Amino acid sequence: MKLIRVIIIVLGLALVWQLIIILFTLPPYILPGPIVVIKTWWQQSGLIFHQATFTIIEALLGLLLGTLFGMLSALIMVYFRPARLWFLPILLISQALPTFAIAPLLVVWFGYGMASKIVTTIIMLFFPITNALYDGLNQINPGWLDLAKTMNGLKWRILWHIKMPAAMPSLATGVRVATAIAPIGAVVGEWVGASKGLGFLMLNANARMQIDLMFAALFTITIFTIVLYFAVDKLLQSMVFWK
Repeated sequence: MKLIRVIIIVLGLALVWQLIIILFTLPPYILPGPIVVIKTWWQQSGLIFHQATFTIIEALLGLLLGTLFGMLSALIMVYFRPARLWFLPILLISQALPTFAIAPLLVVWFGYGMASKIVTTIIMLFFPITNALYDGLNQINPGWLDLAKTMNGLKWRILWHIKMPAAMPSLATGVRVATAIAPIGAVVGEWVGASKGLGFLMLNANARMQIDLMFAALFTITIFTIVLYFAVDKLLQSMVFWK
């Protein structure tokens, strides 16, 4: 049913898109129609898929590493109060800074390769995962913890058998948010400085006024984001089956 709803929404947006072009008589170099974009996407599929490979790898690695770092940060803040007092303000500052403001520095520090794009992605999705797990670990039923302490449960056993399972639904919510952000982070990094990827392709298409190619690349990013989100959502539902 979710897939059917997505298809209906996409078709509806395409219809509205075409109606806007007809009503305002917009030329293709301003706003190409959906049929023109799909035709370009098909004709340039080799180029688009080649560039998409780099963006997909950057987004997936950024999502994976961002999830791991976010979980580790949440655990540190929960179990080490001094670290929380120092680390939480740093975490907030990292989110207060606009990504476009620090992305050029990341390119200088990590180069024009994939590393700077992966780091950009990690920074963008690091906070929602950390915040989700941190809240989940702090909202556990106190009765469960009291019972575990009464039974002389070790800290790591309490974490593994009680705290993490109870906090997993909150973590899953943060991961879903991060999944939608990950491709954006990769593309933003490519816009700032790159020699390959869909963001790089869009910049070159914009410089050559190939608006149809820009929309075709954007269409590819959208499809990838939707597929990635539903795949991660399905995986999380199977992992957090007790929710």
